[in-house]
Amino acid sequence: MLIKALCDYYDILSKNGKILSDEYSPVNINYIVCLTEAGKIDTIIECEKGNCEIFPKRYSKSTVKSEILDCRGKYVFGLEFDVKNSIFEKSIKFNNDFIKVNIEFLEGLNSPVVNAYRNFILNWNPENECTNQYLLNLGKKYNKSNFTFCLSGEIDLPLHKDKQVIEKWLSIYKNLQTDEDKNISQCAITGENSEISRIHDKIKGIVGGQSGCVMVGFNNNSECSYGNEQSYNSNISETAMRKYTKALNYILNSKNNKKIFDDITVIYWVMSDKEKYNDIMSMFIFNESMDEKETDNMLKEIIKDAKIGAINPERVSSILDISTDVDFYMVGLKPNVSRLSLKFIYKRKFADILINIAEHQKDMQISEEIKPVPFWVIKKELLSPNSTNSAANPALISKIFESAIYGTEYPTSLLSTIIQRAKIDKNTDRNKKIDIRNNSTRAGIIKACLNRKSRIFNKKEEIKVALDKENKNPAYLCGRLFAVLEKLQQDASNNSLNTTIKDAYFSSAVSKPAIIFPKILKLAQSHIKKSEHSTYYNILIGEIIDDLKGEFPETLLLNDQGRFMIGYYQQYQNFFVKKENKEEE
Repeated sequence: MLIKALCDYYDILSKNGKILSDEYSPVNINYIVCLTEAGKIDTIIECEKGNCEIFPKRYSKSTVKSEILDCRGKYVFGLEFDVKNSIFEKSIKFNNDFIKVNIEFLEGLNSPVVNAYRNFILNWNPENECTNQYLLNLGKKYNKSNFTFCLSGEIDLPLHKDKQVIEKWLSIYKNLQTDEDKNISQCAITGENSEISRIHDKIKGIVGGQSGCVMVGFNNNSECSYGNEQSYNSNISETAMRKYTKALNYILNSKNNKKIFDDITVIYWVMSDKEKYNDIMSMFIFNESMDEKETDNMLKEIIKDAKIGAINPERVSSILDISTDVDFYMVGLKPNVSRLSLKFIYKRKFADILINIAEHQKDMQISEEIKPVPFWVIKKELLSPNSTNSAANPALISKIFESAIYGTEYPTSLLSTIIQRAKIDKNTDRNKKIDIRNNSTRAGIIKACLNRKSRIFNKKEEIKVALDKENKNPAYLCGRLFAVLEKLQQDASNNSLNTTIKDAYFSSAVSKPAIIFPKILKLAQSHIKKSEHSTYYNILIGEIIDDLKGEFPETLLLNDQGRFMIGYYQQYQNFFVKKENKEEE
């Protein structure tokens, strides 16, 4: 599926001029030589900063080997500039090869620019042109410059764009691809009988991939069959190989289609030539955008629709002003020795992806203020803040992507990892207002895991985005009570404590409430005596204990531990809502 998708994407890129087909090579043209009909140089025009033009495929790597429509001065003019003495020296052997190759190519062609070019080749003599003023005026720029030709007064119709020239070159290239000695078989990608590729081009831009890796390769005898060697075992044609490798390298060299997660390179693309699709996907998945204000507003609008269940492909299309019925791909790649290892590949319709990502972002919200949570932030919360190892479990990262893209249940290991981090991480700086253990992202992840599981199993979503006093779940109530007792302790000491009950008892209270709460409730009696708001705390503690019916759970399993932490987070945050809201409450 991946190679076929990349081949299709290549066709889209090639059609829109974003990637060159195999028949051509890009050449940076510095000067346009204007010829008279007789082939004489009329003038030479410099291109501003050089123009990248499309020429017949460049093959030459040898010392003396001219190309068709060669652009190099020592071949075209048979001269090289001696910078030290400011004179031209003859390079006859280069010019002779140029004449042979290009006169043969021009045979049978008849157009004004072709005829002028032919006359130039036949009449130009390097022996007599060492003092040519047009070339001398170029000075030391000459040796590093590339040249193309046109008729004088027709600069917009250069030789390499002549219709007859193009048709002749395509015919030659097609003949170059047919060879009786080549391995001809049915291509597994296109289904056509064509030359099978023996060695596949390298893929560059993969993190940890050194100078390049191959996606398809057979290096061991055990991987070969029926006497076939190397990539003859894969039956992928030379054409398909060129397409998928060029498309993949194009994606890997694009800033808008690639993200790095530890040792996994994540790439994504939409089967369209419009950059807007990739910009939107970067915004939704990674919270990166070119126009931050505009894209944030779009994202928030879609998440709001997701909250009320009003999100659908038509609505997404109207908000983003795009067609959403196109395919989207996301692929995770990792180097494995000299080959690529495919960690995951996801394919969905663009609209489906956006709707699922909007649902994912909605699930991650832990307050009324919509604040998208990028994947790299989720990944960061899976690790200890004091760890020197910044790599998360790649299998877990893959599963999180899958859950967000397909709208499926989050992996259990995500919930267990976040809860474990919340239990054991320590706040190293007491002056920081951010709680490392129970920050908004971790609370959002726990909420998302619990609510999505309930929704998938056709149960009511139990965790709201703010404190829910109607939630009578014992674990949620225990979390709320712990937050109240911690805030009471802080107020009683005027925030002068270096260690609170959270440092001493939080991890144990999450797992064994019945053992811990009697202890901290006993401690709370001395704190109430010191507090200026003893009545407020007495009432709040009494309300929660009444809802618990005076009994604390003996043990909390994983999901209930998550409910405990959400109850704690929401109750603690509620202490800091605006004064007018508190009075109204």
